[in-house]
Amino acid sequence: MLTTRKANDRGHFDHGWLDTYHTFSFGDYYDPDHHRFRTLRVMNEDRVAPGQGFGMHPHRDMEILTYVLSGSLEHQDSMGNGEVIHAGEMQRMSAGSGLMHSEFNPSGSEPTHLYQVWLLPSEKGIEPSYEQRVFDARERQDRLQLVAGPEGEPGSMAIHQDARVYLADLTAGGGLTHRVPAGRHAWLQVLRGGADANGAPLSAGDGLAVSDESTLTLASAAGAEVMLFDLS
Repeated sequence: MLTTRKANDRGHFDHGWLDTYHTFSFGDYYDPDHHRFRTLRVMNEDRVAPGQGFGMHPHRDMEILTYVLSGSLEHQDSMGNGEVIHAGEMQRMSAGSGLMHSEFNPSGSEPTHLYQVWLLPSEKGIEPSYEQRVFDARERQDRLQLVAGPEGEPGSMAIHQDARVYLADLTAGGGLTHRVPAGRHAWLQVLRGGADANGAPLSAGDGLAVSDESTLTLASAAGAEVMLFDLS
């Protein structure tokens, strides 16, 4: 079964300094039909104006991934981390028993375009931790590149959940096929461009929930960047 979540159907708020889209219920946006998918709880697409951002605020018991598509994002947290996430880099925070952090666009002229994703953890109260990585884009042309998964999976950032997160760049006229193991589910998010998933046409910002399907075949006429979640 394939269920499409169209980009224009998401919750949308334009605060001036922040233009944000919420795939699932978040903050002031509540949609009982789109509260989460399996352990995937938040899928926010944000555009942050130059010199603006989120002041210090708390999180706990959540696995948080931030992927910057363009621009950069300056991060500080109560663990003592102070980093700038550049375009193409991904950050992972396990909020665990609790942390504080802030996120700002450090540029005076260029907006920041990012996705922030939250997954529910497999257990509560773990020790908070932080990781930031850049992944070689050459390793994901028309194939899935594992960027986050359970602890111990080589080459990826460690998350505390039975979930795997992949990036893929589909070339014009290219594609790939992902096998969905029995009893598991998938979520596909189109970050840029357009693609067909098992024949379903998707555009930038669209999401696709996948259940009771053995394979997911992606194809793109003009090229696309996608994020794929393998979920229990």
